[in-house]
Amino acid sequence: MTSPVRTIGVAIPIPEPFQTQLVDFRSAAGDPLAHLAPPHITLLPPTSLALESWDDALEQLTRVARGAAPFELELRGTGTFRPVTDVVFVAVARGISQCEQLEKLVRCGALRRDVQYPYHPHVTIAHSVAETALDEAYESAAGFSARFHVTHFTLYLHGADSRWRPEVDFVLGDR
Repeated sequence: MTSPVRTIGVAIPIPEPFQTQLVDFRSAAGDPLAHLAPPHITLLPPTSLALESWDDALEQLTRVARGAAPFELELRGTGTFRPVTDVVFVAVARGISQCEQLEKLVRCGALRRDVQYPYHPHVTIAHSVAETALDEAYESAAGFSARFHVTHFTLYLHGADSRWRPEVDFVLGDR
């Protein structure tokens, strides 16, 4: 008999008032995930985790958070992964290296998994929508700018209703 599995993700959440602004961009693009996945910077993409590995994963995330210092993050302007994937995003302009380090440490041990593309921290505002909607999202968010202090990252659970819900926050540098 196989162990029950949960689908998890780990990400840096985007605080208010920026969260609402980013949801609005994603909604305007017609992205069906606009209200299902809170705006975030992914550290671990959707991953199946056996319940028997749950405690090991939490311990690993706690260690990663304790070993990392809080940092300033700035979002500014838009980018796209087209033509490789139909994604438009708000770019990370400051805090890139800290995001890269966190991603590297999170995506190992109990949470090791291969990824399809090299890591590029960003906040998705349109995904798998019509070309015109991608273009409009790219233009409408081009002037977006936000700066905030990152103090934690969050483990999210994917629900049966397709919503991503925050489950556990891991405070950076919390010794």
